[in-house]
Amino acid sequence: MNKNEFIDKVADVADMSKAEAARAVDAVFDSISNALKAGDDVRLVGFGTFSAVPRKAREGRNPRTGETIQIKASIQPKFSAGKGLKQALN
Repeated sequence: MNKNEFIDKVADVADMSKAEAARAVDAVFDSISNALKAGDDVRLVGFGTFSAVPRKAREGRNPRTGETIQIKASIQPKFSAGKGLKQALN
């Protein structure tokens, strides 16, 4: 499912226009992104937790040439599924 299909589904389920659903979906994504940028976790009970995890700088290899390269430290998003989501899938 891509973002447009997701927006269509939200519009159908919530009985709202596609424009309203698009604004709502964008607001949710922006809120999660802003919280992670601020260093906060986003916990949605029954669904899961979004968090930002720091990665250390490390050495890697260019797969094409085999040359050793330095990979910078970064912050990566992480999602841990909650109990309700896991149960819904099994």
